Amino acid sequence: MSVIPRPELVVGDDGLARCGWGASSDEYRRYHDEEWGTPQHDPTRLFEKVCLEGFQAGLSWITILRRRPAFREVFHDFDAKRVAAMTEADVERLLGDERIIRHRGKIEATIQNARATLALDVPIDLLLWGFAPAPRSDAPASFAEVPATTPESTAMSKELRRRGFRFVGPTTMYALMQAAGMVDDHLSGCFRAAAAPGDARESGDELELEG
Repeated sequence: MSVIPRPELVVGDDGLARCGWGASSDEYRRYHDEEWGTPQHDPTRLFEKVCLEGFQAGLSWITILRRRPAFREVFHDFDAKRVAAMTEADVERLLGDERIIRHRGKIEATIQNARATLALDVPIDLLLWGFAPAPRSDAPASFAEVPATTPESTAMSKELRRRGFRFVGPTTMYALMQAAGMVDDHLSGCFRAAAAPGDARESGDELELEG
């Protein structure tokens, strides 16, 4: 890979400019290219994101991403009805499963969040997307411009907590907004950035490669 002479962007062997973190591993590259920042409205996948962002708290996202197939297996592909029916015996069983994050509070929160999802008086996708901010006018130039929380993520956190969800703090909910495409935090020049001109394969001074 070659680094673009602009912070935090990398050009891969396919000629595409990416946010630097999206080029750090094969798993991150697929996640960056195909999922992160893509608008997601499927209720099951949004419920999954709520739960996995909660599991990520205090950990790197790659830790969760590499375990996502196992999470999907043990939590019934995040079918909220099946997760809501899980019992204390299931919790104890999962605490012994080395393929996932063995954190009692987060496992129990996933089950509680399923029950809270089923109790909603609106579909979860409508509830979550109701907090999506207006699109950015310009893509961020660096991750220093990307906030950890926003008024919208704070409001989302407060409402979800009111409705019985757990592990849904403002920072976690902003990460959810990024992952589900409610905000587009791909950097300016990244081929995935909605506000970036061109498709980031362009040559010339702006994307001139080093070495």
